[in-house]
Amino acid sequence: MTNKTIVVCGHGPGISDAVARRFGASGLSVALVARNGERLAAAATALGKDGITAEAFPCDLSDEAAVRAMVKAARASLGPISVLHWNAYASGGADLLTANLDEVRRAQDVSALNLLAAVQEALPDLTAQKGSVLVTGGGLSTYDAKVDEMAVSWGAMGVALGKATQHKLAGLLAAKLAPAGVYVGEVVVMGSVKGTAFDSGHATLEPKDIAGKFWEIHEARAPRSVTFPG
Repeated sequence: MTNKTIVVCGHGPGISDAVARRFGASGLSVALVARNGERLAAAATALGKDGITAEAFPCDLSDEAAVRAMVKAARASLGPISVLHWNAYASGGADLLTANLDEVRRAQDVSALNLLAAVQEALPDLTAQKGSVLVTGGGLSTYDAKVDEMAVSWGAMGVALGKATQHKLAGLLAAKLAPAGVYVGEVVVMGSVKGTAFDSGHATLEPKDIAGKFWEIHEARAPRSVTFPG
């Protein structure tokens, strides 16, 4: 099998679908990953109508074993993994002082630890193909007093903690994998994206523009982290 594959984890109607389309249009096969199998199947069919090879791989991204099995299944079905796009997050732990710690752990698992599991599982392919790991970061990861106050007021403390861990992980992976020729890049999205769960009708960011930024850093293999817009 010679096809190159992008695995899109945390697929939904916004950034991740636009990334799937951008990379799929450039010839990569697309593995769509999220929990809802019916929605994934519909998305894969829609991509197929546009000439993109895509398959659905339902997976609970909070489950390490399931993540590792998904990577193996995507490779077996579509071919070597050249790009891993991690767009997943969990909203648990709204208030860290009252939250069940299992919810906080799940947010960490989805944002960071199982990203690491996916990288570990895909590493032979990523290394052989000099591939890319692309991460959708968030502004709540920023170490800033106003951002922290915003996360508290929004009831997004768990998300912020998960994204902060993810941000550090992306940097560590970038440093560790660069000598092996594997690029790790993060797009930190500062604002609401049209068509997503965070769009209350006032979102200003276009998913296809963010996907374009992911393609740009993937092709240039730099920088390690970029803010969008910016």
